[in-house]
Amino acid sequence: MKAVVHLALVAGTLLAAWPASAMNVGPYRGGPNTSRAAERILAAHNRERARMGAAPLAWDERLAASAAAYGPMLEQMGALRHSPRTMRPGQSENLWMGSRGYYSPEQMVGTWLAERTHMRPGIFPAVSRTGRWEDIGHYTQVVWPTTTHVGCAVYSAAANDFLVCRYSPKGNVDGYRFR
Repeated sequence: MKAVVHLALVAGTLLAAWPASAMNVGPYRGGPNTSRAAERILAAHNRERARMGAAPLAWDERLAASAAAYGPMLEQMGALRHSPRTMRPGQSENLWMGSRGYYSPEQMVGTWLAERTHMRPGIFPAVSRTGRWEDIGHYTQVVWPTTTHVGCAVYSAAANDFLVCRYSPKGNVDGYRFR
C-alpha cells in the first residue's frame, strides 16, 4: 500500500492529511499524531535557520501540494532525481529517501543539516570544503536567507519513504556570499 503524506497549514494550525500508517517512524510508532510531523519538519528547518541568523520559514500549502505530487514519480524512478525546473518555477527542492518507517522527521531533515560540516565561507557555489557544491546544496537551501516559504510531503512506498520539500523563493543562487 502506498501513502502520501500531505502537510497543510490552515488558519495558523498545521494539519496533515494522510493515514497514520504513512508516518510510522520514530516516536510515531503505534499511533502517530500526523500534524505533529509537519510541525517537527518545519521546526527542524527553523532551528537551523535561527542558528545561522536567517528568518524562520513560513509553511506554504501550495508548496506542500506540489511536493506531494512528486512522490509517486520518485517511486516510479526508484531513485532520487530532482523534478524538472519547469514543474516548479521559482522553487527549489530538497529530496530524501530512506527505508520505510525507520526515520523520524528530524532524522530526515537532519541528513541535509549534516552537510553543514562541509560548509565554508565564500560565494555560492564555491562554499564547500570538498570543492563540490552538491555536497552542501541541501543544507544551503535550508538556510538560504532569501527563502521565506517551505512546503513538504512524505510519500511512503513499499520499501522507502521519500521526503520532498519545496522552497520559495528558490535558493542556491550563484553569487550569494555566505559568511
